[in-house]
Amino acid sequence: MTKSETIPVTVLTGFLGAGKTTLLTHLLSQKHGYRIAVIINEFGEVSIDNQLVVGVDEEILELNNGCLCCRVRGDLIRSLKDLFQRQKRFDYVLIETTGLADPSPVVHTFKASELAERLRLDGIVTVVDARHLEKELHDAPEPARQIAFADVILLNKTDLVSATELEHLDARLRKMNPLATIHRTTNSRIEPAKLLNLKARDLTGPFTVPSAPAAHDHDHDHQHDHDHDHDHDHEHGHDHDHDQDHVHGHHDEEVSSFYLSEERPLDLQRVEAWLSEVIRDSGSNIYRSKGILVIKGQAKRVIFQGVQMLFDAKPDRLWNVGERRVSQLVFIGKNLDEARIREGFARCVAG
Repeated sequence: MTKSETIPVTVLTGFLGAGKTTLLTHLLSQKHGYRIAVIINEFGEVSIDNQLVVGVDEEILELNNGCLCCRVRGDLIRSLKDLFQRQKRFDYVLIETTGLADPSPVVHTFKASELAERLRLDGIVTVVDARHLEKELHDAPEPARQIAFADVILLNKTDLVSATELEHLDARLRKMNPLATIHRTTNSRIEPAKLLNLKARDLTGPFTVPSAPAAHDHDHDHQHDHDHDHDHDHEHGHDHDHDQDHVHGHHDEEVSSFYLSEERPLDLQRVEAWLSEVIRDSGSNIYRSKGILVIKGQAKRVIFQGVQMLFDAKPDRLWNVGERRVSQLVFIGKNLDEARIREGFARCVAG
């Protein structure tokens, strides 16, 4: 199976009650053009309409819209292998994680396992509850990690907060993860095309680095969906509290992002040595990294993406005539030594 034939995988994550199960049910009811294998933790968590179910094959439900629904048994790799061994026909995989799941092991599953030849991680979609996000970031570490790893963030339940509060939440999410596209939703309603087959993790896909906050604009992948369906099934036991500790939570302040840029060409060997140093010093505290590099002697842009200690890099396209050649990088992580990373990057300039 060639790289072009690999099956895309989208991971749905989000804290308890954010609306990811509602999102999954919504996606399954839409015309998306794929035969999807859906992997969930328990069937009981998903209210699959009985009319959708065509037949039950042990722990795989076959739905009349061409989708399959499989319950995770044991580990994720075994469940995926089971689908292939049963020779079920599917061309897309959706995985719904639990509300307390850390996305990083799922990411590594598609990077460092034998499944990498057959499946590619297309993107991570994180659903957040606009009404309770402040409190959740304050109370638990999981939401911040789920946001940091996201390629797409659904700021959900927007009908329950004011326009001013939405702008505040939007800015906070962007500060934590400037690489993610943010969609505002109600009842997790969104067009499947905005979540599926985005090639967000593919070095051959669309590749841009967002502008630094000082030059912030609303054109870089900053799309908002405003749906007006109201879901009254959203309460999950949190008090809606806006004291200052919640507005300025403790847990997510450890998760931050920063930008690096350099107009002078970089030396490839120095860049490689620097990245090795960053991995050694920061390791799994680096959640995401993404960059476009100007390498001395290289006529093409060099692009890379990193997830924790795994980096992929390759020449991209030729620089366009008149295009501003500047190296740009974004790091997202927890308790990162920004000053040390910047100092090391400065040493990468070619002599």
